[in-house]
Amino acid sequence: MKRLFGIFALALLIVTGKAYADEGMWLPMFVERLNYVDMQKMGLQLTPEELYSINHSSLKDAIVGLGSDAMPRGFFCTGEIVSEHGLLFTNHHCGYGAVQKLSSVEHDYLKDGFWAKDYSEELPAPEMTASFLIRMEDVTKDILGVVNDTMDFVDRTQAVNAKIKEMEKAASEDGKYNPVIKGFFAGNEYYMFVYQVFTDVRLVGVANSSIGKFGGDTDNWMWPRHTGDFSIFRVYADKNGNPAAYSKDNVPLTPKHYLPISLDGVQKDDFTMIWGFPGSTERYMSSFGIDYNVGTFFPIIIDIFGKQLEVMDEFMQKDDAINLMYADNHAGLANTWKNFIGQCTMLRKNKVSEGKVALEKDFMKWVKADPKRNAEYGNALTNLKDAYDDLGKVTKHVFYPNFIAHSGAAGIAAQFASYYEAVKNKDKEAEAVALEALQQMDVSALFKDTDPQVEKKNFAEMLKLYKNAFDANELPEIYSIINRKFRGDIDAFTEYVYTNSVFATPESVKAFIAKPKAKTIGKDYAYIMNTSMMEKITTVIPSYHKAISATRENDHVFVKGLREYYAATQPEKSLYPDANSTLRMSYGSVQDYNPADAVQYDYVCTAKGILEKYVPGDYEFDAPKRLINLIERKDYGAYADENGELIVCFLSTNDITGGNSGSPIMNGKGELIGLAFDGNWEAMSGDVNFEPKLQRTINVDIRYVLFVIDKYAGATNIIDELDIRKSDPKPVRVEEEVKG
Repeated sequence: MKRLFGIFALALLIVTGKAYADEGMWLPMFVERLNYVDMQKMGLQLTPEELYSINHSSLKDAIVGLGSDAMPRGFFCTGEIVSEHGLLFTNHHCGYGAVQKLSSVEHDYLKDGFWAKDYSEELPAPEMTASFLIRMEDVTKDILGVVNDTMDFVDRTQAVNAKIKEMEKAASEDGKYNPVIKGFFAGNEYYMFVYQVFTDVRLVGVANSSIGKFGGDTDNWMWPRHTGDFSIFRVYADKNGNPAAYSKDNVPLTPKHYLPISLDGVQKDDFTMIWGFPGSTERYMSSFGIDYNVGTFFPIIIDIFGKQLEVMDEFMQKDDAINLMYADNHAGLANTWKNFIGQCTMLRKNKVSEGKVALEKDFMKWVKADPKRNAEYGNALTNLKDAYDDLGKVTKHVFYPNFIAHSGAAGIAAQFASYYEAVKNKDKEAEAVALEALQQMDVSALFKDTDPQVEKKNFAEMLKLYKNAFDANELPEIYSIINRKFRGDIDAFTEYVYTNSVFATPESVKAFIAKPKAKTIGKDYAYIMNTSMMEKITTVIPSYHKAISATRENDHVFVKGLREYYAATQPEKSLYPDANSTLRMSYGSVQDYNPADAVQYDYVCTAKGILEKYVPGDYEFDAPKRLINLIERKDYGAYADENGELIVCFLSTNDITGGNSGSPIMNGKGELIGLAFDGNWEAMSGDVNFEPKLQRTINVDIRYVLFVIDKYAGATNIIDELDIRKSDPKPVRVEEEVKG
């Protein structure tokens, strides 16, 4: 199963103002004006210029957005430069896809780990790019200067998009830079981010998944965590330090800034800051958007992804080759699946919608108190309610058939729709174009990282899932065929498809392309399954798009009004924009928390927890014998704390979300003390509403990272490259021969 994110994106924005020092994902260009005094009081020792500068090297120059193409419109993770030779730390799960692609059954780096001893052994990371921010600037006046009050929302959007395209092109300096302009506060402000994107990124080191994913999906989002969630890459450039495609002549990047590493560890109340590229928050979202997500959208995705994961698990745990094949896909689906379960649970438990309702009531009182405000903002919430009601009626009829239509052979069949339609319509010109596209198709890529057994089982289970989700009169034509030809037996239908369909194997697809016959496509049950599902989508897609457009239009109005409301009623409040995969800074402190009555969680966990959780041979809680032996002997070297214990992970109050994975967590000196990699279960509602008493970031302690690199893997070449610092007394690293 290829990972599918759907063909439709629902962009919903939401936020609250700054109520606590720890809350907020702040744009670094405003650090001196908005945050610096608070940060100094909490323990920051750097100057504003040392944090963010466009004229001199600063901390921002060590922060890297990790993407998969040269246009940095979004980042899947964050990394940080930690040496003068372009060495980059990020999370294990951030490097997981690249490591999977580099692996084979014979050389399974996910299972066995990988450690390059010198530059020559480093491996080019497939489809990974490293983006460095050169500068950011406010372009709101330029962008909004092309709109006026006479425009409707569609015309406004078109004018804004055209201006963005024009300004991005001008700022690229003929391709030297990669500029991106993004909207903030639901399109009420716009900022440009100018990047340099390096495409030659190479794998340097990664621990076994039994270290990097210890605890698996069971421990995901949970505290305490005992996961060594880190991997190591290196950024390469041409001899002049510029971005360049992979070449043996490229050299390690000399960065403008890199992060030193502290061995001093953490204590409760220590100042912490995290810099990175958080993906998406929704803290301005109305109560109606929350209710829609919890009641409609999230349950649909949980249902679909849960079934797909169930199918994968059945085969992955029995076959190493299949496990490697689906590893990255499974990890992504499982993370989203559990995240949505957590959001549903905690949005209800933490009564987030009820809190929004209270805010909306106060907002409307303020709106109605002034005729001008009422004319501009008085209908925004009513319109949002209507839009989400309309969206809720059709969402099920969009997402279920979309995912089912792209299952296995049906998804492959979709690639042939243009050719079939051109022949059917007797459009010779379109037929020629479509045929040429088929002949140039990389068929092997369509089937890459898939196994026939898994695809076949998923095909059947998706059909069953759809059937159970809808009434009989709502089912598409393919079910009539299953009933007539196969007596309603979906398994028998699936068996027939995978025995007879043109689209079931790469060999049959290649043979068809060599001698194409459009009639064959039209009679193929995999193709009929795809088209019958897509026909269902077609009947509701106009209503879906209309509702989506209405939510965006009225979000824009609501957020604009909400900002004015805060300015009038709480002028001391500094508002921060929602996360949108642009560079942000958050600050807080090391803290424990109380998740429930009579329960307290410490702010650190130690290697003793690995022994307590260790289950030999278990899919999630196995661990390498060498690691267990080192822990049992307490052979921690320079990486033990003052009590002789090895801290694995620690908690902080920093405000993060997806995309911050791999972000550096630093002390007041700007020294690396760990890598952020997760949030906690009790605050899974945090993307919509910051929960100050509950919300925590889970960070892998840098001392555990170094312990694994040094004492476990023996990769002392990496240790020697780092700028490692410790207050007196200085540590002594004892090297030893690595034994299996």
